[in-house]
Amino acid sequence: MHSIVSRINNVSAFFTSCMMGLAVAIALSSFLFTAEPKGDLAILSVKTYPAKARRWHKANQELTFVNFNITGDLSPLFHWNTKQLFLYLQAEYGTATGVKNEVVIWDRIVRSKEKAVLDVVGKNKYPFRELSTSFRNIPAANYTLRYNVMPYLGVLTYGEAARTVEEIAFPELSEKV
Repeated sequence: MHSIVSRINNVSAFFTSCMMGLAVAIALSSFLFTAEPKGDLAILSVKTYPAKARRWHKANQELTFVNFNITGDLSPLFHWNTKQLFLYLQAEYGTATGVKNEVVIWDRIVRSKEKAVLDVVGKNKYPFRELSTSFRNIPAANYTLRYNVMPYLGVLTYGEAARTVEEIAFPELSEKV
């Protein structure tokens, strides 16, 4: 009555339907597990130095170096559906013309719950430059430690772990050492 090919087709279609239902249930259950990680962010120093721009040979540019201290416990973000965390330190500031800039100056990937307890003293990993080539006449900046939870199955979740209490002004240009 039914050939072996049609029976295999029916069994594989049923198996695929069950797997898709299980995947949807896992993805929806990720929204039930919400955690509030606790962290502390302290900006130790901000220094601005002159630098040569690589693209525009005649334009001078300024680089800013930020020394920071990050402590915190992000282990509550790890549960059975968390593959890894992407952490990044972001500087948020506005220009004189009203443009809001968000610049990532440091990042790290955390792959286990044991490594999610942070105690990092460091400086920016990426060059911190202003498009107008100068940090003069730019208001103070806020610094934020943000995270991105990457699950095995489901939607990426973004959040904020720590923020500086007050805005930190960009200093005057220092002499190159």
